[in-house]
Amino acid sequence: MRKIISPINKRPDRLPPGQFWSNRLHVLGISEPPETDLSEYRLHILGEVEEPAVLSWNDIIDLEPVELIADFHCVTRWSCPDVKWTGFHVDQIKNLVRLKQTVRSVMVHSLDGYTTNIPIEYFFDEDVIFAYKLFDKPLPLDHGYPLRLIVPKLYSWKSAKFVHKIQFMDKDQPGYWEQRGYHILGDPWKEQRYAERSY
Repeated sequence: MRKIISPINKRPDRLPPGQFWSNRLHVLGISEPPETDLSEYRLHILGEVEEPAVLSWNDIIDLEPVELIADFHCVTRWSCPDVKWTGFHVDQIKNLVRLKQTVRSVMVHSLDGYTTNIPIEYFFDEDVIFAYKLFDKPLPLDHGYPLRLIVPKLYSWKSAKFVHKIQFMDKDQPGYWEQRGYHILGDPWKEQRYAERSY
């Protein structure tokens, strides 16, 4: 299994400004975790692609697994070091659907109605994965079961839980928290917590 250590773990300013270290991942969300039957679960990949794809849970498990070690930074100011995730790297998506040249951003949709946007250059980064295990155990329900996006270089509201749809877009659009005043990007080292304008 390929192993990745996020570059953020090696930064001289490893703890972003305004953050404090915590020894655990706190649970935050917009709703109670949705119940999911893996036999019926599907991951949809659509939008600015030549041909959309739909993956079953078995399809996801068959993708080449990777292990990621990355710090996890929440906009509420806590950070958890060296979190271990297992899943598949986002580059696998390029093998499943051919992206159009018009792609500029991604909207990730969750089973509970949550959405979040990610610029394409951040989405296809070296340390971005879709995780189905946390510390070698199946992803807990309250941490995003069955599938969670992990984007270490951005605040953790971008690491959407309960993922069921990946929508490629030709322009950047705000998701759930971005529509409610959070920053459109969310870089922890620039303290991009809140937006300078509304969307």
